[in-house]
Amino acid sequence: LLTVTAERLDTWIMNVLQPSKDFSDQVKWTMNHICEFLKKDCFPKETNIHVNKTVKGGSTGKGTALRNNSDADVVLFLSCFSSYQEQKQNRMGILDLIKRRLGDHRQSLMFTVNITEPRYKGPGNMPRSVSLTLCSKMNSESTDVDILPAYDALGQVRRDNEPDPSLYEAAYVELLRAKGNPGEFSPCFTELQKKFVKRYPAKLKSLLRLVKHWYKKRVKPRYCSENLPPKYALELLTIYAWEQGTDSNESFKMAEGFRTVLELLCQHQEICIYWEVYYLLQHREIGAHVKSLLRQPRPIILDPADPTGILGQDNRWDLVAQEAACDRSLPCVSTAKPWAVQPAKPVTIEVKQLSGTSLKRTVSPGTTIKELKE
Repeated sequence: LLTVTAERLDTWIMNVLQPSKDFSDQVKWTMNHICEFLKKDCFPKETNIHVNKTVKGGSTGKGTALRNNSDADVVLFLSCFSSYQEQKQNRMGILDLIKRRLGDHRQSLMFTVNITEPRYKGPGNMPRSVSLTLCSKMNSESTDVDILPAYDALGQVRRDNEPDPSLYEAAYVELLRAKGNPGEFSPCFTELQKKFVKRYPAKLKSLLRLVKHWYKKRVKPRYCSENLPPKYALELLTIYAWEQGTDSNESFKMAEGFRTVLELLCQHQEICIYWEVYYLLQHREIGAHVKSLLRQPRPIILDPADPTGILGQDNRWDLVAQEAACDRSLPCVSTAKPWAVQPAKPVTIEVKQLSGTSLKRTVSPGTTIKELKE
């Protein structure tokens, strides 16, 4: 990344950042076997626990995996969780059982890749998942797999491309009433997170890989002890930059896209991004909650699949901005022209005059009433 030119950027991403087809196939095959094991053999009959469905998420599920060390999620939607609260109360016991059963059967799953001993993963003594690593037997490629038990809040999710927010209103209202921490139950919405990213064109996914690689190699090693933003926040920022900067055009210059993301990171104190895809601001209860999040200190990046998921709060965005400012001089972006993208998503407002006529304007959320009048 320090030496690649703007002209070679697309080829470099394809040759260096995209996982090899062989390892991708091996991971897919092994993940399918792990899912089959979890569905059929993980929970003894006497537990009376059934797996309603498994969903593969993370970078691997979304189609944005990096070649050397990527991540995948397997979310198990279990019959024993009938609410968000039950998931929270009973998760530890389920994780214990999954860890023990995977440890006992690990050898039988290692046909094409090596699999590490399962381990707990999560903040403090409150693990959210059982994690293991799939390692290639041929080279240094690896994938970290997190197995997350979750409440099946959404039921059957439609596979078509046209999202219908009315389908998810009941699940989101129940989520708000559960009063969990921000994003605490986001695994319940893995299917929607995956659908949101997966529907985008291949070239945007290449830009996502580039931004994640930059973050992993240029930012994280320098500030490994700091509380940095989650990479999902940078993925969403990149998607927003592309949508706003190209009007969702599949034909764009990779260097310009990367430069735009670096410029937005330098303006982190103004970032305010959200989508109305799976939930709407017009909904009385959901909209009121989302608007309360949008009033919080910036940067604000809302998870499009989880209305409680405000990403990157209390993180060291200033450190990311420092590196972004410095790396604007990299050969691949130094001469690239950034797209005209505002760090806050423009909003459309309707002004009604006393005479009864109305006027619609698209403005920045930071625009004052005085500026609007002028």
